[in-house]
Amino acid sequence: MPQGYRPDRVADQIRAEVSVMLAREVHDPGIGFTTFTWVKVSPDLQVARVYYTVLGDAKARKDAGRALDRASAFLRRHLAGRLRLRRAPELVFEYDESIARGERIEQIIQELHGASTGPPPEPDRGEPSE
Repeated sequence: MPQGYRPDRVADQIRAEVSVMLAREVHDPGIGFTTFTWVKVSPDLQVARVYYTVLGDAKARKDAGRALDRASAFLRRHLAGRLRLRRAPELVFEYDESIARGERIEQIIQELHGASTGPPPEPDRGEPSE
């Protein structure tokens, strides 16, 4: 039975390990309430793009990005000991815009739904044209 695509399995393991390390071992207040949404690992397992979201405003997002960049070497070093790979992948942190896009789409749908639930238009009672 196939076990799946190896980069996907490694990505899942990286997301879990980085989440645990961030919660227990990284004590940077700039990280705040950060959630890792998904990880994409290159086919050669050399680069892992870690996508995250942050609870808060644009300043919290910017602070979390800087804090994650500062912690990337620490996380990679400790990740090397936890993963069974010859070489730990380089961690690249990127903000996940999909949550904000989803909220915007939901808002637009609600606006359209609200506009369409108004009273039905009156039928045209003009003179019939010949």
